[in-house]
Amino acid sequence: MPEQATTIAALNDQFRATLDGGKIMITRGVSELGSTAVGDLLLEVRTFRSFTEDNDPHGEHDFGVVNYEGQKLFWKIDYFDPSLTFHSENAADPAKTVRVLTIMLADEY
Repeated sequence: MPEQATTIAALNDQFRATLDGGKIMITRGVSELGSTAVGDLLLEVRTFRSFTEDNDPHGEHDFGVVNYEGQKLFWKIDYFDPSLTFHSENAADPAKTVRVLTIMLADEY
């Protein structure tokens, strides 16, 4: 499993850094912060490096917490099959996985 987690983490890091190869979702609360905030938050997610045992227990780099103007926000990556109907059977295989990054206010979780 550690080798698979390393592969998944690398794929997640690449997706976050480029925002290419998956889908980006924001919640209503994030949308209501405005387009400047959304842009700022995307930059925060793209450059996030503060992974710890507490926020990344499986070593997949699929969750993080950021603060924006006094508000706590979460981002997370979920893994779906190419039809976006079911969870991916293998998140380490890009051919079988569509990554979906969601950014939300902490109280929306």
